[in-house]
Amino acid sequence: MPKPMRADARRNYDRLLEVASVAFAERGADASLDDIAKRAGVGSGTLYRHFPTRRDLLEAVYLESIDELTDRAVKFTVSEQPAGEALVEWLQLLAEQMIRLSGLKALLGEAMTDGSSPVISVCSGRLKSAASDLLADAQKAGAVRADLEPTELLRLTHAVATATELGAGAPQEIGRYLTLMLEGING
Repeated sequence: MPKPMRADARRNYDRLLEVASVAFAERGADASLDDIAKRAGVGSGTLYRHFPTRRDLLEAVYLESIDELTDRAVKFTVSEQPAGEALVEWLQLLAEQMIRLSGLKALLGEAMTDGSSPVISVCSGRLKSAASDLLADAQKAGAVRADLEPTELLRLTHAVATATELGAGAPQEIGRYLTLMLEGING
């Protein structure tokens, strides 16, 4: 999370994240940082003041993405939607986000195993918490197996995103693979 900053610095920070998200989705994690700064309308020095390394920028983009996913999970847990449907819809969003942001799967995969970075640990904790809440509700409703663990669910969704990328990468493929996966975990 950035430190408190002046309004103009905050706008630059937010604009860099917005542009970087698009650039990473278009060109992968190796997108040109100079191009990102240029497209954001700032100099390279501004980019490096906010994000000293490529990894810092990647992590900030991914942290923002995780925040969006966890916010959506909270909305699903308080919605009137049946718990099983809410879980499936959130898993669809998670898989789509993994595909949309190239490199997110690798970061999340790392988060599930080593937690080497504080940001990765935060991302992992937030995702696990969101998945735990939605999964617990779905388990109480009898929509999924009682012995399924949140980490297992996240790893299986990671696999769905990977399988989708091996195909055409279309959202309907995610739905198909999620259906196949869920048939194996239904209670």
